[in-house]
Amino acid sequence: MSTIQRVDSTFVENAPLIQLEHATRLYGKVIGVNDLNVELPLGAYGLVGPNGAGKSTLIGLITGAFTPTLGTVRVFGVDPHRSPGVLRHVGLCPATDLLLPGVTARRWIEQLLALSGWPPRDAAQRTLEVLELVGLTEAMNRPINTYSLGMRQRCKLAQAISTDPQLLILDEPFNGLDPVGRHQMTDLLVRWARSGKSLLLASHVLHEVEQVTDSFILIYGGRLLASGTAGELRGMLAELPQELTMSSPQFRELASRLANEEWVESVRCDADLNQVTVAVHKPVELYSALADWAGEGIEIERLIGVDGDMQSLFKLLVSRHRGSKAKLR
Repeated sequence: MSTIQRVDSTFVENAPLIQLEHATRLYGKVIGVNDLNVELPLGAYGLVGPNGAGKSTLIGLITGAFTPTLGTVRVFGVDPHRSPGVLRHVGLCPATDLLLPGVTARRWIEQLLALSGWPPRDAAQRTLEVLELVGLTEAMNRPINTYSLGMRQRCKLAQAISTDPQLLILDEPFNGLDPVGRHQMTDLLVRWARSGKSLLLASHVLHEVEQVTDSFILIYGGRLLASGTAGELRGMLAELPQELTMSSPQFRELASRLANEEWVESVRCDADLNQVTVAVHKPVELYSALADWAGEGIEIERLIGVDGDMQSLFKLLVSRHRGSKAKLR
């Protein structure tokens, strides 16, 4: 397992990237995050959940903007609220919009670097580098308030990476980007992750995160639903009730056999498409049965979940969290 290579007084040597122990944040009687227990080594992670799931609150805890009501938060082994020096190694691209009337992107980033202790000449050079990296060189002397939403997103990213942080945190960075901008943002984040630095990418859109990293933290209602690699999370699908659609030349025979199995909740046929849609309590039993039936002449040409892998998993986990039967609709 990787450990941090760059160690100074703000780091605890060989500490995990992020540690949360029973971390809870309350806003009066409203729960922001609830009893989170997570330990992440260095690497790239997707923080995934719908709007209002607690992603921004969790980011606030990690960056020291919030203190936990209960529990502890550690970044590189130290409390980011009590030891703000660690934040020199953390870059944040927030979800909030960037509205700075009359201030150019070049001037803004130069000033932020100066506040971080960079000499003026170094700050000016670094500003040019990061603005070129995000594709804002031609617009760098224009006021930020004249930018499109997508350009303001890229400007926030330039600011976040300007100090060359060890950990880059992005909160919904794809908002407002057109397809070309999304591709460019994805490419930059993939290169960042491959450089050996750490990344925490918060989004409510699974497929955007999956293009950058295969390690996920899924949260909903301020609570942890699941964590692991994309492969591990997909493996959970085999353990959760779900609905699948199969195409087969023998779809009527297939439907008849399925209807007699105790682990099947419902079966529907579509004669026009030669398809059978089945809701099952134990998908593993289905896969085993299909393997047996294939030897008896039942041909399966296609088998899919109704919403695709990761999105299906998230819906199933949210359904279980709410206490309802975990079944796709």
